[in-house]
Amino acid sequence: MKTQALAAALICAATTGFAASHAMSPAVTASDQSVANGIVSADMIAAGENGWMVVHRTDAEMKPGPVVGYAPLRKGENIDVAAILTEEVAPGEMLMLMVHSEAGGMETGVFEYTLGATEDGPIKIDGNLVMTVITAQ
Repeated sequence: MKTQALAAALICAATTGFAASHAMSPAVTASDQSVANGIVSADMIAAGENGWMVVHRTDAEMKPGPVVGYAPLRKGENIDVAAILTEEVAPGEMLMLMVHSEAGGMETGVFEYTLGATEDGPIKIDGNLVMTVITAQ
């Protein structure tokens, strides 16, 4: 009985270690899309913590501009994340879909970021923003 318990504990520890070492890296996957319905979506977002998909205007310089939409994210894999746009976006405009944290704000579950603020700010991995850029169709 002790041997079986030890074997089960070793298998559990090995499985947990394997899962932790193969944790999903934060990422955003999205394609160019029509935003005529006032919504922009990401096919998949992998988030290391609860947070937000934030939609920034951008251009050829690839700098995040004003926020024009956001949607909540759960830690882990999020499929078909849709954000309602708060401003009109014309075909041909570029949008940056970025992962932001839930940290630093005054209230959990309330998006508090403003451009350049630290509340609910962008997540960076090795100094790089976790984002992708799409073109509105």
